[in-house]
Amino acid sequence: MKNHILNSLLAAVLLTACVSQPERVAERMSPIPPTRITGTSTPASEGLWISSAVPESIRNVAKAWGINLVENSNRSKYQLDVSAEGSQWIYALVAPFPTATDDVLFADLISTWEGVPAGPMAGRALLMTDSTLEAFTTLWGEPAAGVVRIVPADTMLDIAWGNMPSWAIIPFEEIQPKWKVLTLDGQSPVRKDFDPETYQLIVNFSLSPETNLKLPATNRDPAKLVTVILTGVTALVRATAVTMELKGVTYPGSLIGDWLREADITHISNEVPFDKDCPFPSPGHRNFILCSNPNYLDLLLDVGVDIVELTGDHFADRGTQAMFDTLDLYDQHGIPYYGGGANALEARQPVLLEVNGTKLAFMGCNGKRSGKYPKAASKTPGAADCDYGFFTEQIRTLTSEGYLVVFTFQHEECYSSGPCFSHESGFHAVADAGATIVSGSQAHYSHIMEFRGSSFIHYGLGNLFFDQMTYPLENGQVIDQTRREFLDRHVFYDGRYLGVELLTAMLEDFARPRPMNEREREAFLLDYFYFSGFIPFSPTPIPPPTVTLTPMYLP
Repeated sequence: MKNHILNSLLAAVLLTACVSQPERVAERMSPIPPTRITGTSTPASEGLWISSAVPESIRNVAKAWGINLVENSNRSKYQLDVSAEGSQWIYALVAPFPTATDDVLFADLISTWEGVPAGPMAGRALLMTDSTLEAFTTLWGEPAAGVVRIVPADTMLDIAWGNMPSWAIIPFEEIQPKWKVLTLDGQSPVRKDFDPETYQLIVNFSLSPETNLKLPATNRDPAKLVTVILTGVTALVRATAVTMELKGVTYPGSLIGDWLREADITHISNEVPFDKDCPFPSPGHRNFILCSNPNYLDLLLDVGVDIVELTGDHFADRGTQAMFDTLDLYDQHGIPYYGGGANALEARQPVLLEVNGTKLAFMGCNGKRSGKYPKAASKTPGAADCDYGFFTEQIRTLTSEGYLVVFTFQHEECYSSGPCFSHESGFHAVADAGATIVSGSQAHYSHIMEFRGSSFIHYGLGNLFFDQMTYPLENGQVIDQTRREFLDRHVFYDGRYLGVELLTAMLEDFARPRPMNEREREAFLLDYFYFSGFIPFSPTPIPPPTVTLTPMYLP
């Protein structure tokens, strides 16, 4: 009988030893709250005990119940703590905005937590509040010495920016524009395709015993998330148009179309009119009277355009009738437009949208000072002129009504990282009036970024659909940085701006942007973080691939 018992115990030990490491990790990650021992000699009070692991946002909800708070769980009637089920609280792995790293493996994060540094966070303390530490200690066990640095929530961002590279874990509701939200095994809570079932930074909280008092179900309701993608120059002309004729009208969007279609609002700044009498396109940079075949609108429809900006220099190139026909074409397809219109009054009107509870106002103007490009007048169509007195007052009015203003410019152009000429005075004027986002749609060469008060400014995103594979400078140098493009994905939640995710692309075939590879993206981001003054050094830039021009496309 003893031998049988020993054999059974030995078999149990062997079975335990055979459990795979992933199964052990999964078991360790299960949110099992610590056991609370309630004394029997002292009756529980009517009070509420709140675990130190509970984040401030849930704590504030509980305080509003009006129940007396007690410090000893043994003396409380109710306990609010980490649990296996209950309110699903989502956290984010974040870093200062000028961080080139995009993704972290959970295996590296948990290895670092356990004292075996791995991945990009190796050697740097992970910032978090004491409540976040308590919550994840419940899930993962005590962190190794030196892995975590406890800092107050209200100083964490400044500490992180002052000690880059740095990393932090924060609740979703504490995301703000100066943080970059990193993906964890490819999952990010600020993306539309986020899957909480495969995401590891989730903690459940519940109140026991059961009562009619209710906690929020979650701190991230996907029905309240809004994404807006802003883009740079689109001009379906010259070599871009030739490529569309040869390879199909929707060819330019074939590699980045999913980015654009996924957004709730996709913005296109189309600089040229659609004209039924537009000549068949020819390549080269000699033609500056620009127009597009109306069939080319199919490209914009294919990538899911939701709003069109009309501040471009070339909107009036084919005359009044072509502009009216273009406006009619947008109206026929239900595409709102701003920054231009049938007359000066219409051109200055904002487009007002409400998406998933967030109120957005789109407005823009052409800030070029020269009279080379005609603008809308009292009875003629065109782009809106930048009347800063008018627009700043309009911004103040709309923000007082709860709108978040997105202001985009067609402005002076230069082939450097900028800002160019009078950019700063114009961009700052609308930012100081209260615009949440200020973005330059004119730049063929990407420009720098800036945080100004509560506004995010990007002076120029670069081209989107345009044929500038290279550009000759006055000194005879030929540059190909015109191939590098930003597409800015702005994220809002429940009427609040969370920040921007910088998407990056490289122009190919004089028409088609493709997502940058990891090497290209890192070089591009680090260059612009340095140019923007966010980081103190720039690594040796990695140039884009060499461009070989075919005779058809020679400028």
